[in-house]
Amino acid sequence: MAYLNDNYLKLKAGYLFPEIGRRVKAFCDGNAEAAQRLIRCGIGDVTEPLPPAVVAALHKAVDEMAARETFRGYGPEQGYDWLRAAIAQHDFRARGIDIADDEIFVSDGSKCDCGSILDVLGAKNKIAISDPVYPVYVDTNVMAGHTGEANEVGAYGKIVYLPCRPSNGFIPEPPKKHVDVIYLCSPNNPTGAAATRAQLEAWVKFALANKSIILFDAAYEAYIKDPAIPHSIYEIPGARECAIEFRSFSKNGGFTGVRCALTVVPKSLLAQTKSGEFKPLHPLWARRMTTKFNGVSYIVQRAAEALYSPEGKAQVAALIAHYMGNAAVLRAGARKAGLKVFGGENAPYIWVRTPKGVTSWQAFDKILHAANVVITPGSGFGSKGEGFFRISAFNSRANAEEVARRLQELKW
Repeated sequence: MAYLNDNYLKLKAGYLFPEIGRRVKAFCDGNAEAAQRLIRCGIGDVTEPLPPAVVAALHKAVDEMAARETFRGYGPEQGYDWLRAAIAQHDFRARGIDIADDEIFVSDGSKCDCGSILDVLGAKNKIAISDPVYPVYVDTNVMAGHTGEANEVGAYGKIVYLPCRPSNGFIPEPPKKHVDVIYLCSPNNPTGAAATRAQLEAWVKFALANKSIILFDAAYEAYIKDPAIPHSIYEIPGARECAIEFRSFSKNGGFTGVRCALTVVPKSLLAQTKSGEFKPLHPLWARRMTTKFNGVSYIVQRAAEALYSPEGKAQVAALIAHYMGNAAVLRAGARKAGLKVFGGENAPYIWVRTPKGVTSWQAFDKILHAANVVITPGSGFGSKGEGFFRISAFNSRANAEEVARRLQELKW
């Protein structure tokens, strides 16, 4: 008899985005004309072509793979030295942050790493997660058996939920009780809020005092425009002793279909064993990578390296300016429609309060059927997301302008 992992049976209603896909498909199947007008502002997928510097690097790397003299087979699972060095220098040391090349681990996605990091963290950890939140943080802990059952609103036992509301700027405060592992995302998905230096300092102080670990998702750091907002948790003194940082090339370099990301695990970061000893996590994550992962392809890593060239940096800046221009258009359109709007200033997401008496999924269905626009219902990100919806700025400028116009025509 083979046994399944019963923890998967705790998961509620499927992953958020497949459910959105199901509803959109049902709508399109019954409304051929409206389907032609459909504009997708739901899932945070990029729409613009890869930067020219990346395309050139891809072509060059493919040509190298066509010759015996320059062909590459298996590469180092942690990433090629030249890419790790470029990341450490440009993303961290250039900002005065002390990160060594070999503290960088190259992967195929920060979503994957946010789940895989649980391989090296014990099952006894008390987990704290923001609400609303990127669903992967919750679901991977459910799959790993770190939670109890879900209640009637979808909250899981054994998880400490950190409410994010307008009153705290959608950035959670440290809890009064002890927790072992804390998920923080800044700029935040889904709310578009970005944590201030003072807010991150409070979290680092809490983590150090409680010997906790912060899992810091900085996938959208390139979208930060405010010079006072930290781009990395390691800008905060003491964070090397209490934090792991995840970053991605998906949204800054347009790599959602190319796949490349990175995780930073400082050598000074320790966690406790069952016997009470403190051991470094760095060698454990290295072992996990070399055992369960074969590395990102040589071709893709050369493409990622190109993002750090002068041309690549300029092209990434142009991409970000395009998407943030969309965000400004969508923010203005939602406001003119009489809606309360948050986010969209240091992140490519706009977080919108639904009209009074309208639930998140009701807003989703209304906007889909009346405006032929796909948004993301806030309740899919947690109970505190009820009463809100997210609009993604990843689109063409023409589509962003059209969505803004349609929102203003809606009759609630």
